[in-house]
Amino acid sequence: MAAPRTTIHLVRHGEVENPDDVLYERLDGFHLSAVGQAMARRLADHFARRARGDVDLLLASPLERAQETAAPIAEALGLAIRTEPRVIEARSDFAGRRIDLPNLAKPSAARRLYNPLRPSWGEPFTEIAARMHAVIAELRDEIPGGQAIVVTHQSPAWRARLKAEGRPLWTLPRGRACSLASVTSLVYEGGQLGAVGYCEPAADLLPQRLR
Repeated sequence: MAAPRTTIHLVRHGEVENPDDVLYERLDGFHLSAVGQAMARRLADHFARRARGDVDLLLASPLERAQETAAPIAEALGLAIRTEPRVIEARSDFAGRRIDLPNLAKPSAARRLYNPLRPSWGEPFTEIAARMHAVIAELRDEIPGGQAIVVTHQSPAWRARLKAEGRPLWTLPRGRACSLASVTSLVYEGGQLGAVGYCEPAADLLPQRLR
């Protein structure tokens, strides 16, 4: 008998309203912008066309931007949103700050920058990947042969992919394939990763600097 093919779609939330351009990380009160809401609807259309009736579960980080991204998907697929704290954004000591040279040069910030491979300014990449893969493993056991959508954030989605592929968890920011409202699909044949898919259903809505 062939091993069940189980697919976990890791979805990054849409654009956030952030006029002060701060690193919002796990802070409350950061909602989708008008463009972000359009991105969420685009994701809903994407899954409705490609996976209607085939998605068993919809999970989302507890942060507002993830819940708001998941809401149109839930409506389109007729699913309830299961809030999953383990797929929350990475913790950072820089939350609430602008990430620019004047701020990073301050002693309170500079002393946290000694090890980008860990990183020294927040939650270790190994811990991010571990909590994401704990959720992924549970989903594979819960819905063998099915599909689940997990609405999360850039670092958790990217670290989960890197760990699944056996790659180093540290990469340059420009090397991340995890744009706003992107979908990273991990396809498992039984307990083994069989394929990785990636798409950007809202690529035309991305800010110009991210295209």
